Amino acid sequence: PQLEDPLAVLAPFKKYERNGLNVNISCMRATSMPDDLFEWCFKLVRDNMQSLYEQSDWGWEDEQKKAEMREDAAWFLIARENQNNSPVACVHFRFDMDNDDHVVYCYEVQLIKSYRRKGLGKFLMQILELLAHKNGMCKVMLTAFKHNQNAQDFFMKKLKSVLLY
Repeated sequence: PQLEDPLAVLAPFKKYERNGLNVNISCMRATSMPDDLFEWCFKLVRDNMQSLYEQSDWGWEDEQKKAEMREDAAWFLIARENQNNSPVACVHFRFDMDNDDHVVYCYEVQLIKSYRRKGLGKFLMQILELLAHKNGMCKVMLTAFKHNQNAQDFFMKKLKSVLLY
């Protein structure tokens, strides 16, 4: 979809105020993201994921990951602490195709450690589900490393997702 702000139709989901968190959520294309925010997102992804990539056949390359995250099709949900506006989480996603189905494909859902296990990750994934539904798409897809037990538990137990790979 050619959207300016996919969250415009989901105004109640621009805030998360639960479990001691007070977070504002915005959505933007990677191509319009300020460089400092993009670098923050990249660093969070690298800090959280580099070792898992290195344990896989994919390996890790900073420039390759940055290029993937900056592609024209890339969108981000950004969660910021309301009190000081500092970023605390990011979700890299795309409106994509899976065979003949239009889908929202989640590339990354990353939170800083102190914001995990407080419902924010689940809330961000629910936003992706709503974006898919609002845009006539049948599902949200993602890939998680089999050796990433935290991700497996999150998607299988918290979100009740079925992982096929």
